[in-house]
Amino acid sequence: MRWETRREKIVSLLTESREPLTIEEIAYMVGEDDKSKIIEDLEHIAKTLRREGKTLLMEPARCNKCGYVFKSLRVKPPSRCPKCKSEWIQPPRFTIRE
Repeated sequence: MRWETRREKIVSLLTESREPLTIEEIAYMVGEDDKSKIIEDLEHIAKTLRREGKTLLMEPARCNKCGYVFKSLRVKPPSRCPKCKSEWIQPPRFTIRE
C-alpha cells in the first residue's frame, strides 16, 4: 500500500473533480487546516505539472457585489474589491487539465 503526499492528494482531487475547487475546499478534502500550505503546494504543483504537459487552471477571484474580475494571477485570494471596496469576494478556483 502506498501513501500519497499532500501534494499528490491535491493533484488527484483537482484532476478527478468535475468542478474547479477553492483553496478552502481543497484544504478540507486533504485534511489541512493551514491554507497557506495549500497555496504553497498549488504554486509548486503548477511548476511540476508544466513538466508533465498538464496545466493548473485558475478561475480568477471575483467580487460578488459589483462583478469585478481580479486580473492578478496570484493564488492567494484578495481581501477587498478595488472597485467597490466590498469584502464579498468569490475566491479563485482551481482545476487540472491535460
